[in-house]
Amino acid sequence: MNERYRRVDFQSNKMIWKSNSEKLKDVTMSIPFRRPIPLLDNDVLRTFVAIAETGNFSTAAEAVYRTPSAVSMQIKKLEEQLGATLFLRDARSVSLTQHGEVLLSYARNILALSNEAVSRFIMPELSGVVRLGAPEDIGERLLPNILKSFAESFPSIMVDVTIDMSIGLKKRMEEQRLDLALINCATRPLPTDGEIVFRERLIWAGAKCGTAHRRDPLPISIWEDGCIWRSEALSQLDRMKRGYRVAFLSGHTMAQRAAVVSDLAIAPLPRSYVTDEMTILGVQEGLPELGSFDIRLLTASQMNNPMRAVADSIRFAFAEKAKAVAA
Repeated sequence: MNERYRRVDFQSNKMIWKSNSEKLKDVTMSIPFRRPIPLLDNDVLRTFVAIAETGNFSTAAEAVYRTPSAVSMQIKKLEEQLGATLFLRDARSVSLTQHGEVLLSYARNILALSNEAVSRFIMPELSGVVRLGAPEDIGERLLPNILKSFAESFPSIMVDVTIDMSIGLKKRMEEQRLDLALINCATRPLPTDGEIVFRERLIWAGAKCGTAHRRDPLPISIWEDGCIWRSEALSQLDRMKRGYRVAFLSGHTMAQRAAVVSDLAIAPLPRSYVTDEMTILGVQEGLPELGSFDIRLLTASQMNNPMRAVADSIRFAFAEKAKAVAA
């Protein structure tokens, strides 16, 4: 005989008896139906993060090796899946909505955990700490993207970065306090240290519509002895017999750019440093042409697998940069 339970019908003030099966049916009918929570696709999250970081669908499409239309379709489906608008779009760029900002934090964590989990199985031996050195200019404009991409591929390898002048980095390598180092070198006389990973042209940078280059003596922004940009600039000015004064002395490229944009001085900078607020100056403005410089990679005499992985990532990043410049 089925066990029964009792409840009170308060309207009729009577005791009502029901079997267990009837009780289960009553409880089940009272629970609203809920669809399973959809799973987020890592590929779609990777595309979402790329758009959030670049602010552009086309640039993000190149980063994730998809067409812009495919990227747009991914984001449309993601927004439909979450029932929320993730981006505000205008003619030139996109920006995150409040919902998009919330998702970005989750997306980065999900992708990081996914990479870490996969690397534990397919690259268990690649873990440890690699000590990398770089000059301030490379540490500011190039290294962050290189290391970010590396961390996504090799989450178990930690990279400790030291920023110093190239001459100081060479000394640290000799003393075995660094495993790898990127240094700036003059192209002549031909140095023998390390391998060339990139060659870039030096230019004179001035403020857009500025007048600093017309002043006499010429106000320049440079760093102290040991900086190859300084050596090249001063030697060419001396050869031309152009009078100059050091109006801004700073080892930080951000400060040098500020001096240029404010039209306080002109500066010898890599061609890739020029922004929309700057202009390239040359012979027409009465300035000497500047040469090129090399970015070289120094490696330890005994390399382990984590060091090789970091070195290979650096080589690949600069090879891609060279392709972009050539295009």
